Amino acid sequence: MRKTRVLLVAAATAALTLAACTTDEPTETAPEDEAPADEGEQEPEDSGDDAADDEGDDEPAESEDGEWFVRADYERQLAQRDIEPEGPADQPWLQAIEPEWVDTSEFAQEENRTLCFSNASVSNPWRVTGWITMQQQVDVFTDAGEIDDFQVSDAADDDNQQISDIQAFIDSGDCGALIISPSTTATLTPAVEAACDSGIPVIVFDRGVNTDCMVTFIHPIGGYAYGADGAEFLVENLEPGSSVLALRILPGVDVLEHRWAAAQEIFADSELEILGDEFTGGDGAQIKDLVTQYLQRGDVDGIWMDAGDGSVAAIEAFEDTGNDYPVMMGEDELSFMRKWEETGMTAIAPVYSNFQWRTPIEAAVKIWNGEEVPAEWVLPQEPITEENRGEFLERNADMPSLHYAKFGGEDLPGYPEAWQDR
Repeated sequence: MRKTRVLLVAAATAALTLAACTTDEPTETAPEDEAPADEGEQEPEDSGDDAADDEGDDEPAESEDGEWFVRADYERQLAQRDIEPEGPADQPWLQAIEPEWVDTSEFAQEENRTLCFSNASVSNPWRVTGWITMQQQVDVFTDAGEIDDFQVSDAADDDNQQISDIQAFIDSGDCGALIISPSTTATLTPAVEAACDSGIPVIVFDRGVNTDCMVTFIHPIGGYAYGADGAEFLVENLEPGSSVLALRILPGVDVLEHRWAAAQEIFADSELEILGDEFTGGDGAQIKDLVTQYLQRGDVDGIWMDAGDGSVAAIEAFEDTGNDYPVMMGEDELSFMRKWEETGMTAIAPVYSNFQWRTPIEAAVKIWNGEEVPAEWVLPQEPITEENRGEFLERNADMPSLHYAKFGGEDLPGYPEAWQDR
């Protein structure tokens, strides 16, 4: 029997409150992402140094490191796409790319195997799919006697609530290990550090924070790789001079900011015209309205998205206005993949591997057993293309539209009903 105690429950359909969302006229041009200056730091005056404008330099200047772009990380992630991961081929949630192993013997224990989880939210289909997968993995270890209790809090995308949730777990003294999927990056960093300082083994996954105090940080290759997969596809499949609209969910989350930073880097070295980048909150109605507005003003040849769960709404805007389908970047959500197959449009489905929701549970048990885990547990992340789209659609034929093709739960005891009855 599952011993799950839900402390705070958020509706899966909770709306994101986003001050940065665009609700009226789209912007004329894409604004440049600028990292804010460090607190107390003055903007440098123009030194008159013309070194950046040397004659004969026809290539775009390389982006400088900033709040959401670190060139070394960008180049590392793009290279990791071609590295064979270590681990079992049939269990990608246990694979790791270039792992550096950590001795966890100091955390080995049998007495307190209460596993606590501070979740950012279940406010989109990707997170709902992953949350179901996580619970099924917990059931396996609970039945095996490896987990005694599973306590969960859900912050409903509220940073302050998640900070409070984490502190409540620390103060309770119940947690033998604490998993955290942060709502945002910078704001949650002190709370994660406080958890580390308490002596609880901390596991961070999905979204990162600005500390390495946790025992392991679990994530697919990352946002740079995801954003690059889509941007490269658009560059390869659009004629020079074609126009691209970028649709984004919300600011301030590292994996999402990295996706756009990578796309900007690739688009800057192309001959594509970027019409704008718009925050949508992942709301289908807003996505459709924005795309319609852009189409009323001119051609949109390609769509880049930092998450694809609203991609069908974008496609419907083209259908409703009688425009040709764009070259499209979606995701491995089945609603998009089915629409892609139905229309025959030119598209790609980048993947932010949903099976990662199994890995923190596996990591917690390994830590309690004193087994090594990677300090940074980098999971494989391979997009779905037209060549293998049919395979994944066939494997997920009985799954609902809001399901993700690479969820990795086919071997869990609740399959398929747990994901069908969401």
